[in-house]
Amino acid sequence: MLNWTASFAAAIVALTGGLIFWSNPTRAVNRAVLTCSLHIAAWLFALHLAVNTADGLIWLRWTCAIGAFTPLHFWLVKESIGAGLDIFDLRWLRRAWSWGVVAALLSALCFTNFFIPVHSTPTSRLYGWGYYVFIFGTLGLYGALFQSAYRDITTLIGSRKLELQVWLGGGCATAIAILALMVLGALTHDHSYIRLQPLVVLVYYAGTAYAITTHRIFDARYILQVGMRKIALVLIVATVAYGVDQVFDSLVSESIAFVLTTAFVLWSGATLDAWINRRLQFYPQAAHARAAAFEIARRAARSEELEREFLPILKGWGQTEYAVILSGGGGGGVRGGDVELAEDSPVLAAMRELHWVTPERLMREKPTPLRDVVRQFLAEHKLGALVAEIGPALTVLVGVGVPASRRPFTYPQVTQLMELASIFESALERALYLLKAQHAEQLATVGLLGASLAHEIRNPLVTIKTFVHLLPQHHGDPAFREKFFRLIGEEVSRIDRLTVQLLDLAAPRVYAAQEVPLHSVLNSSLELVTPKANDRAVRIVTEFRAAPDLVLTDPTAARQVLLNLCFNAIQAVDGRTAEPWLKVSTRRVPEGVELAVADNGPGIAPEIMPRLFQPFASTKTSGFGLGLAICSDILSGLGASITVDPPQPGCGATFRVIFPCPPPTS
Repeated sequence: MLNWTASFAAAIVALTGGLIFWSNPTRAVNRAVLTCSLHIAAWLFALHLAVNTADGLIWLRWTCAIGAFTPLHFWLVKESIGAGLDIFDLRWLRRAWSWGVVAALLSALCFTNFFIPVHSTPTSRLYGWGYYVFIFGTLGLYGALFQSAYRDITTLIGSRKLELQVWLGGGCATAIAILALMVLGALTHDHSYIRLQPLVVLVYYAGTAYAITTHRIFDARYILQVGMRKIALVLIVATVAYGVDQVFDSLVSESIAFVLTTAFVLWSGATLDAWINRRLQFYPQAAHARAAAFEIARRAARSEELEREFLPILKGWGQTEYAVILSGGGGGGVRGGDVELAEDSPVLAAMRELHWVTPERLMREKPTPLRDVVRQFLAEHKLGALVAEIGPALTVLVGVGVPASRRPFTYPQVTQLMELASIFESALERALYLLKAQHAEQLATVGLLGASLAHEIRNPLVTIKTFVHLLPQHHGDPAFREKFFRLIGEEVSRIDRLTVQLLDLAAPRVYAAQEVPLHSVLNSSLELVTPKANDRAVRIVTEFRAAPDLVLTDPTAARQVLLNLCFNAIQAVDGRTAEPWLKVSTRRVPEGVELAVADNGPGIAPEIMPRLFQPFASTKTSGFGLGLAICSDILSGLGASITVDPPQPGCGATFRVIFPCPPPTS
């Protein structure tokens, strides 16, 4: 019966080498891996003929003869990684003549009777001393390869160092495993050890070749750890499955025992894998960075604050002195720090296509105009990694500089950076939506004030118009002229003050805390509320007892919050009580200055209290229920807080805002 494992492995190895070469034909290491793959494929095909044909002995000799030159080919790949040696430039023959001579001698030994005597038969295979000389000679070549590679590793930096580590570990492990199987086969006369050789090649060679040629950069330690973790998991689960199956077989029927064993193994495997992942976490700093990012995203609400606090996390995670966060949406490009990319920037177009880049990835992939532009961008800003997170309304680019160790960012680290970028994008997008909602709420407030203020502004205009009509008849009266000029100035100032406040409310802005006298802000704000209260016959009571009243806040933010609370109170008492009133008071508390807005309306329903400051929590028939949520976000961004007193039947609602005070001056 034919065994097609070796021929199948030969096809896979040759195909892998072709795909590696196709991914970037201009790269020297890709060309070296192609020829090495074809070499190993030829060795595997010869092994297939040795196992499955009547002339197995001659093909076994050819298999070993071809294998004798494999260390030389591994050396060529090593040199293409470390020194950029091009295998198609035959000048390498002068540097590799000693490797070629030893390989040729070992290859020639395979065709002598010292290797396998002529009277050896397939059923009773005999091995001469030359067979063992061949094995230990080949092992010596790999030892020399290991020593040469180790020497190169100590002098290299960046991705070439990682590639050489991976190639050294994978290639030498593959060769040693195959030589060990040859020794075992010779000592035990068991041909199954020969049939295992193609599987070893598939497992080790394919993984190693992929790791050093794909655009994903891997660390040798990471690959080793993942491999050992999976092997340990399989061994432990298999042992547990055997023991559990024995127990269940003695208690229940075979079919039920099979189902119970399968369920237990699946559960134990998942649990054990999670435990191993926690215990053997390869990049523990990533967990700390994610936790810190989540905390900032939960606490901060403004884009500028988020970006300012995210940058130290990136620098600490990447162990670098430079990091950048670019964000933007709506066709305006992205910007952050001193870097700005227009919407039609080729860098932005390339990042939307590639999602992540490192200098090492761009070096491994086929050159294209877009990749060349990104490569120049990374070099200009000294970035070691750049990732893009494309959200529904926001595009975020996150970049970190080259780390202090000069080691390239591996693919597992890139995935961590992409996770951080996703957290950043979600937080920044939330801040963007919050800013838009705040502006919408401001415009809604302005619209609510419009009708009332129109009447308030029309009164002084009527007065001015009346005096203008009387002016021609009383122009000669000094008292009339004095009263006219004084009244015109007062009424125009009042109109100007009202319109300025209205426009200030409507203008989108980023709030910034400053020292302001709270009572003056409240008095000017109540001027906007009074017309609305008069229309609804609501009496406004003020009781300003805070002394001093200097607080740290943004005056426009404080005005927006007060107007929202006052209008909510007016709507709550309108038509629901015989003598509606609204009370605005202040007092000093240990935390700062407290502003209280109370009314004698029906109060807040107990079922809505837990989500009162969440978006869309409203009992009104109009509006979206965003007002209190926006007030809470505005105040938290300014270091202030808002609460509501517990509901009491018939006692209305009382909201309390506490503003921080500036530190006392000595």
